[in-house]
Amino acid sequence: MTTSANGLFGSPRREISVILPVLNEAKYLESAVNAILSSDFDGALEVILAIGPSSDGTEGVARGLSDKDSRVVVVPNPSGRTAAGLNIAVAKSRYDIVARVDGHAQIPNNYLSLALEILSQTGALNVGGVMAAVGESIFERAVARAMRSPLGVGASRFHTGGLAGAVDTVYLGVFRKEALISVGGFDERFTRAQDWELNYRLRAAGGVVYFDPRLVVTYRPRSTVKALAKQYFEYGRWRRVVSRRHEGTINYRYLAPPFTVLATLTSLVIGLNFGTIFLVPALIYGLFILIASFKISKSISEFVAMPLILLTMHFSWGTGFLTSPKSLVPEVALRP
Repeated sequence: MTTSANGLFGSPRREISVILPVLNEAKYLESAVNAILSSDFDGALEVILAIGPSSDGTEGVARGLSDKDSRVVVVPNPSGRTAAGLNIAVAKSRYDIVARVDGHAQIPNNYLSLALEILSQTGALNVGGVMAAVGESIFERAVARAMRSPLGVGASRFHTGGLAGAVDTVYLGVFRKEALISVGGFDERFTRAQDWELNYRLRAAGGVVYFDPRLVVTYRPRSTVKALAKQYFEYGRWRRVVSRRHEGTINYRYLAPPFTVLATLTSLVIGLNFGTIFLVPALIYGLFILIASFKISKSISEFVAMPLILLTMHFSWGTGFLTSPKSLVPEVALRP
């Protein structure tokens, strides 16, 4: 599969289908959709909402948006699973370019027009940018800072920014639909990491996944420790699934959290039972957490919350990775 703009996939037409897998997003859905509809994109545009079985009135909000603007299309996603909703929305879409947006994310005014320009210039199969976490409460703001720091989540460009260029994966993504369909779409067996896994297949097919820091999407972080722990536990266990399915896709950045969990717990157990000298690794990690919290935080209140946030992110991700069962993804065919 060629990635040249003059090859199999030429310059895209000014038509975009924006797809959103939505589940319990009543709080943010209207602002997310309004940001899409009010963008500066001057071509044909549709917004497809794949609505899962929600308990917070999300479907009513979606129907209201569709009633107000005929460009908004609502389709059911009975399973509520993200990958299934994305595939349903892609199948419903009319245009050759498909932009994924989440119900709790908000794109800037120039996002769609700029993404189309980057697709045309680079010949990439998928382009994306920065996952710009922005919180409202003190806790959310602290989580957002941790998510945008390499001390919190590692050095992925879609978290921390960086130079434009080819990458392993991007946040959300604006795809050439023909390429997306040709590799089998989103793997519906994946509850998390379906973006990373899909981008791996796009790259394996000879395509380019392209990061551009000008594509900045506002992301709303989790608002409680419990929700944050669940999110990062799932991130870790599903990233382990990807590493099993696609050999050679793991590196030190992904191994750091599980190594930290094992080293810290081993240090505490041995140190408390056989001598305080063995507590040194755990103390070093604790010192790292304090220094990282100081560097990341921008206020005293954020600094107070930051150690718990960093510990939750690191240990939840690492524990999820270590305990991820091989049976998590059954060996079934991809959705055609």
